[in-house]
Amino acid sequence: MLNCAIIMGRLTADPELRTTGNGISVTSFSVAVDRNYQRQGQERQTDFINVVAWRQTAEFVSRYFRKGQMIAVQGSIQTRNYEDRNGNKRTAVEIVADNVSFCGSKAETGASTAPAGYNVAPQAAPAAPAAPQAQSFSTASADDFSSVEMDDELPF
Repeated sequence: MLNCAIIMGRLTADPELRTTGNGISVTSFSVAVDRNYQRQGQERQTDFINVVAWRQTAEFVSRYFRKGQMIAVQGSIQTRNYEDRNGNKRTAVEIVADNVSFCGSKAETGASTAPAGYNVAPQAAPAAPAAPQAQSFSTASADDFSSVEMDDELPF
């Protein structure tokens, strides 16, 4: 069986961190996701997808994400039944987040406030240190380049 959901959209509100009676962190939030198609002459439709995050993922989301920011969520779809205040039976469909990540520009996401190299999959092992950065064209000098003799035959 396969149950995998991946969405990317904007948060509709600031996520609020709560704690269960057993001390487990949890947050629920909604992500506005535009549909891929748009009928001619109409505005693009948007779906509002409910998401629940637990433990370190919940703490990460509530700490670094705010209303309007782009977020990518990977998880599984779950349904649950409950009774509302009026006694009506309801069904909730939501994504239980396994991984979340920043999307959009650094200024938009506020990524500068997140720890450098933070692994957005808290259950995974820490990421390896970055390799030394190669020299770019903007820092190279003219002496770093050489002429290539061209003949009329193509090498392929």
